[in-house]
Amino acid sequence: MESLDHLVGGLASELDVRLADVDAALAAHYPGERAGRQPVHTVYVPADRFHPGLIGDHGAAALGVVEQHEDRLLALLDGDGDLLSLVRAKLEREPVEDLRIDFEDGYGTRSDDEEDDDVRRAARDLRAALDAGTAAPFTGIRFKGFEAPTRARGVRTLTLFVAGLVEDGPLPPTFVVTLPKVTAVEQVEALVHVATRLERELGLADGALRFEIQVETPQSILGPDGSALVARMVHASAGRCTGLHYGTYDYSASCGIAAAHQSLEHPVADHAKAVMQAAAAGTGVRLSDGSTNLLPVGGPDEVEAAWANHLRLVRRSLARGYYQGWDLHPAQLPTRFAATFGFYRDGLAAAADRLRTYVERRDSGVLDEPATARALADFLLRGTDCGALSQDEVGEGTGLDPHRLAGLAHRTRGQEG
Repeated sequence: MESLDHLVGGLASELDVRLADVDAALAAHYPGERAGRQPVHTVYVPADRFHPGLIGDHGAAALGVVEQHEDRLLALLDGDGDLLSLVRAKLEREPVEDLRIDFEDGYGTRSDDEEDDDVRRAARDLRAALDAGTAAPFTGIRFKGFEAPTRARGVRTLTLFVAGLVEDGPLPPTFVVTLPKVTAVEQVEALVHVATRLERELGLADGALRFEIQVETPQSILGPDGSALVARMVHASAGRCTGLHYGTYDYSASCGIAAAHQSLEHPVADHAKAVMQAAAAGTGVRLSDGSTNLLPVGGPDEVEAAWANHLRLVRRSLARGYYQGWDLHPAQLPTRFAATFGFYRDGLAAAADRLRTYVERRDSGVLDEPATARALADFLLRGTDCGALSQDEVGEGTGLDPHRLAGLAHRTRGQEG
C-alpha cells in the first residue's frame, strides 16, 4: 500500500507541473461570477433629455400610469394586490436601477458643437444628481462606436464626458460606458487602450473605467473564420468588460428580419443570446437582454396590450437566465418590476427549501449538486438585491444569514467540488 501511495503522490505532483499553465489560464479567463448587485434593467435616455431630476420624474410618470390604469394592470397580475403594492413602493423608492445617458442611436447625429454642449451639460447634470443623491444606483453613457465613420466622435464624447464628470468629484464605482456596433475584437482592444490613457491623464485608478459590449451585429456572434468573436471580445477586454447587452433591432435588421418580426423572441435573437450566454459563463461578465419598442402609451386598450407583451417578454428572459433588460419609457417600469418581483416571489418557497435541504444535508426527493446550490443562492440573492424579497423571509426560509448566502452564491468552480 505504501508503494501505491508513493505512486499516487508522484503522479499528482507530475500532473500539477504538467497542468500548471492550464490551471493558471483557467483561473485568469474564468474567475467565476462577479460579486455584487446586478441591476434588473437599464433605462436609456437621449442625452439632450437628461437632467438631474430625471429619475424622480420617471418614477412619478410610472406611478401616474399605474394610477390611471390600475384595474388593467391588476388584472394582468391575476389580482395580486400585494405584488402591485411592492411595485408601487419600488417606483417610489428606486424607479430606475441603471441609467444610460445615450449619445448614440437614441440621440442621433448632431453637429459637433451641439454634441459637445450636450456632453458637457450632461456630465455636469450627472455630477449634480450624484451630489444630491438623486442619481440611479448604476449609471453611465453610450457613445458612438469605433467603426471608421463614428470613431472620432465617439472618442471625443467619451473623453469630454469622463473629464467633465470627474472635474468636481470622483468617478462613481458603478459608472460604466457602453460600446455599440462592435464588429471586431480589435475595437474592444482599442477601448481598453482609450480607457488606460484616460485613467492616466485624468488621475483615475487603474481599471476604474469599465465598459459593456453591445452585441448588435452578426459579426460579433460569428466571425469570418467561423469563430464566436464575442467570446474573444470578452477575453480581450483586460477584465474591464462587465456586461454583454443584446441589441434587438440592429441585430435583427442586420440578419434581414422584416421589421414586423423583429423581437426579443425571434429565433435569430435566441441564437445570438445563447452564444453570448456561453461566451460569458464563468467570466464574471453579465448578460442583458434588449428592449421592446411596443410602448404602453395611448388609450387603455393600447396600454394593456403593451403591458401584457412586456410582462411576457420579461418573464421569458428571466426564465432563460437573462436577469437584466432595457427599458425605453417610464410606462414600462411598472411591468418590468411586476414581472421581476413575481418571478422571485413565485420561486421563493421552493428555492429556499431546496437550499436549506442542501446546506443541512437532509434527505429529499431531489439530489442537488454544489453548482445547483450556487444557482439557488444566486436566485435568492438577486431577489433581495432588487427588493422583491426581504432578507428576513429569505433568512427564515434558508436558515442562512446574508453573508453566508452571498458566499454560497459566489463560490468559484474550485470551491464547489
